[in-house]
Amino acid sequence: MKIKANLPNKISTVSSASFTALSTPAEKHVIQETPKERDVRMQWWRDARFGMFIHWGVYAIPAGIHNGKPVDGEGEWIMDFGKIPISEYEKYTKQFNPKKFDADKWVKLAKRSGAKYIVITAKHHDGFCLWDSKVSEYDIMDFTLFKRDIIKELSKACKKEQIRFCIYYSIIDWHHSNASGANFSKYRDEYMIPQLKELLTEYGDIGVIWFDGEWIKEWTEPQGKGLYKLLREIKPDIIVNNRVGTGRNGMEGMSKDKDKDYAGDFGTPEQQIPADGIPGVDWESCITMNNTWGFKSNDHEWKSEKDLIHKLIDIISKGGNFLLNVGPTAEGQIPQPSVERLEKMGEWLDVNSEAIYETSASPFGRPPWGRYTKKPGRLYAHILHWPKEGKIHIPDTNLKVSKVYLLADKKQTPLSTEKTEEGLIINLPAEAPDSIASVVVIKALHDRNVR
Repeated sequence: MKIKANLPNKISTVSSASFTALSTPAEKHVIQETPKERDVRMQWWRDARFGMFIHWGVYAIPAGIHNGKPVDGEGEWIMDFGKIPISEYEKYTKQFNPKKFDADKWVKLAKRSGAKYIVITAKHHDGFCLWDSKVSEYDIMDFTLFKRDIIKELSKACKKEQIRFCIYYSIIDWHHSNASGANFSKYRDEYMIPQLKELLTEYGDIGVIWFDGEWIKEWTEPQGKGLYKLLREIKPDIIVNNRVGTGRNGMEGMSKDKDKDYAGDFGTPEQQIPADGIPGVDWESCITMNNTWGFKSNDHEWKSEKDLIHKLIDIISKGGNFLLNVGPTAEGQIPQPSVERLEKMGEWLDVNSEAIYETSASPFGRPPWGRYTKKPGRLYAHILHWPKEGKIHIPDTNLKVSKVYLLADKKQTPLSTEKTEEGLIINLPAEAPDSIASVVVIKALHDRNVR
C-alpha cells in the first residue's frame, strides 16, 4: 500500500485526539439535536423519495469474469470471490480508462428518471478511489491512465442539474495493509477519516454519506457513533446511513431512540422492501435492476419497468425511500437496459410525481388493488390492478372530499363517489389511463381530513 507522506493542512485540522476518541464509550458521542432540528436536516431527503445508486469502479473491467472464467456473486466483489491477489487486481486498475464517461450525461439521465439524488461509490471494498485523494496514490489520478477526478465532475454536474450529490464509502478496504487486524485503528485514523474529511470539505455540498462494510470484526458501535459525531462536526447538516454503526445489512442498527442505541440517521434494507415498512424510523430500500451492483457482462436478468415502478410505489406507501442501482461499464456508460428502465420510470413520474414526492406513508392497510400515499389535504390511491368491478373503496368514514379525479386527467374531470357506512366508494372509468399504475386523487375539504 502506497501512502502519501504529507497530508494537506485541511486534513490535519481534525485532531488526532478526535480520531482516537472513536474507541471511547458510546455515550460520549451523542449529538445534541432537537426533534425539530432533525426534521429540518432530514427534510430534503424525506421529500426526495427516489434516488439513483451508482456502483462503479475497477471491477467493471473484469465484469464478472477472471482468467476467462465466470466468477459467482456480485460484480463488485470479484476481487474477494475470485480470490484475486492485490498485485493481480492492480493490473485491472491500471487498465481503468473510461473514455466514454460523461458526468453531465449520467446526471441528466438521473434527472429524466425522476431521481432527486445520486449516491456514487467513491471507494468500494476493493479500496480504489474515484477521486484525487491526497491521502493515497491508489486513486483515479495517480494509478490510472484516465487522470480525471470522477467525483469532482459528478459533483459539479449534480449542482448544475439541482440533484443532491451523495457519497458511498466502504469501511472495508481489501487493498490497504492496515485495514484488518491489529493495525485497523491506524488505517481508520490516518487513512479512512482523512479521506472522509477530503470528501466532505473539497467536493461541494455532500447530502449523504452512505457507509458499507460495517460487519467486519474490527468495527464497533462506539466507533460508529464516534465517526458519526465527527462527521456532523465537520458538516452539521450531513445525513449518514445506519451502516456507520453496526446495522448489519441495513435492517438492524435503527430504533426510535437512536442516541441511546445506534449510530446513523436512516435504515438501509438491501434488496428487499420491509412488509410493513420500519415504523417510526427513516429508511431507504436499495435495490438492483438485475442481480448485481457492479457491472457483470453475463447478468441479463433485468427487472421489468412495471416491477420497478410498483416497487417505487410500494416503498413510498410505507414511508421509505427507493435507491435504485445502476452499474456502468468499464468504458463509463450506463447499460442500455438500465437507461430504458430509468426513462420509463421518468415518464411515469412526469404524470404522477405529485403522488410520490413530499408524500408520507399510507394511513390505511394494503388494499387488494394497490397502495396509498398522502400529503396534507390529499390522499392518493395508486391502482396497480384495475378492478373489474370498476370501483375502489376508501375505508375512512370521516373523510370529507371536495373533489376526486384521475391524476393523469389534466382537466381533472370529477369521478363520481358514494358515501357508505364503511367509507367512500369511488367509481372508475372502464379502462385504466396507465397499464402500469394509475393514480386517483382524493382531495379533502380540509387538510386535517386526511389523517
